[in-house]
Amino acid sequence: MPALHFPKIIFKTRRGMDDYTADDMRYGDIHEGQLRNDFQLNDISAHVDPFQLLKTDAAYRPHDLITPHNVTRTALTRTQCASLLFDEFRQLARMFSFTGPYQHVIGEMITHMQNNTGMPFYSSSLDSALREQILSDAREKCTLKRIKLVLQEVIDWDSNQCTEKIDARMVLMLADSYLPKFMRIKDSYNGLGITVHDTCATHITIDALSVSNNRYRATVTYNVQDHFGLDKYDIRSPVFRQFRLFRLWFFLQRSRLFGFRPFMTNMQATVEITGGRDENI
Repeated sequence: MPALHFPKIIFKTRRGMDDYTADDMRYGDIHEGQLRNDFQLNDISAHVDPFQLLKTDAAYRPHDLITPHNVTRTALTRTQCASLLFDEFRQLARMFSFTGPYQHVIGEMITHMQNNTGMPFYSSSLDSALREQILSDAREKCTLKRIKLVLQEVIDWDSNQCTEKIDARMVLMLADSYLPKFMRIKDSYNGLGITVHDTCATHITIDALSVSNNRYRATVTYNVQDHFGLDKYDIRSPVFRQFRLFRLWFFLQRSRLFGFRPFMTNMQATVEITGGRDENI
């Protein structure tokens, strides 16, 4: 039996990497009438009227139908208005990111969006968070346990080689596994839920595998990608639209007047796993 060569991709999600055709990657594609009527986006900011490019004082909400006589309204340029909206975006994000080592990441991602390059975003903090999530997941269907089960099964312990059955078995086992995501209760306030939450695409690769004396050692790399953008279903969801943060985010991204680009968030984590021929997993 020919020996398998590594690195070897053992799992890919159905949704592929770098899908820029997804609705949440669109920007600047919705005009004012649609935003107001189809999406009911009238109360967007607590400080400015982004449709008319006006700043008002704190006594008046921009979406009010009648403007009091004593309210000061200041005309803004598009750049000035965008700057105020992004400042408000960062302030609102704090309610979802106020503790722990990852709380700063959302500010970096909002600034990345404000820079409007559309380039992928990388963060060593998110890489660390991904690795921590993978290693701490103790559920029976977590990916590491599934990988260990398959390796124990497909290794030819007499020849110290991995058999070709690894492909079919890994696909079957990992398709039903819990992929690493940030949907735990603590992620709603540590900054990981607002920055990533669910994920769009995951690739898992065995970089190296060595077998001897009825033991194995493997290096496994996870490449995970998310979209930092909102689609039409997001903003129509009662859960999302109740928060000004998401209404403001959707407006900045999808309005024709502003159209700030969403981007891919790329994360990577490498872990080492070991196991034995008769080990209980």
